Amino acid sequence: MISRSITEEYANKHGKIYWLLHDSIVIAGRNLLRFRRNPEVLFFDVVQPIIFILLFAYVFGGAIDVGDNSYRSFLIPGIFVQTIAFAGASAAIGLNADMNSGIIDRFKSLPMNTTGVLLGQNFAELARSVITLFIMSLTGLAIGWEINGGFLNAIFAYLLLLAFGFSMSWIGASIGLSVSSPQVASTAGFAWLFPLTFLSNAFVPTETLPTWLRIFAEWNPITSIVASCRYLFGYSMEVAVDAPFSLQHPIITTIIWLVVITAIFMPIAGKKFRKVTSR
Repeated sequence: MISRSITEEYANKHGKIYWLLHDSIVIAGRNLLRFRRNPEVLFFDVVQPIIFILLFAYVFGGAIDVGDNSYRSFLIPGIFVQTIAFAGASAAIGLNADMNSGIIDRFKSLPMNTTGVLLGQNFAELARSVITLFIMSLTGLAIGWEINGGFLNAIFAYLLLLAFGFSMSWIGASIGLSVSSPQVASTAGFAWLFPLTFLSNAFVPTETLPTWLRIFAEWNPITSIVASCRYLFGYSMEVAVDAPFSLQHPIITTIIWLVVITAIFMPIAGKKFRKVTSR
């Protein structure tokens, strides 16, 4: 192990914040390089959401009534959010794979900020999400999706999606550091996401759900961010007067959810990581 004096000298040279960001960027670059060497990872990241878009738009779209609006314009923001949510599962698998391969132990022997490993993993997932969102947006535009909310609103919508992905990555990191193998991390990472995304307004209006499910769906964080993106992309929505706060003010609700999720799971992931690296 590197001696305490060397580590302290390293940390004090430019300040802890500088080295945290520096190490995070280095780890992110290392993870992105791994994606470049294994392009099939990105290939499936892109193919899966495209399949969802085409499947729901052309197979189920004719059977789902969203009033006078286009189901494709209704659908695309939901697919965006679902795909970004799955970034949390990817973070779980990647971090657990590093932990089991011994690379985390090698990082421990270096004079680096170990928190940068978690941040770097999440930054890499953000870069991955940018690529995925770009490809999905092109696919959506090709099948008739339109952005009618203005340029700045669209940029804000994409930023909200990336912020959501960042917060979900902390959940994924917590899961990845809690299980024994990448296979278990994959199952645990996706198992809770499917009911969360389908019990929301991502694919069907919440009004069509039974009362007890509708209450859950209306306060589901997936619902608020999907509603926010639909509004920002210019999808016309009518909200009932008696609708809950989460639907009347989806952007505010989304920001609250992002802060709460990050505030809860970032410390949990950090604590688990310190426990793992102290063995």
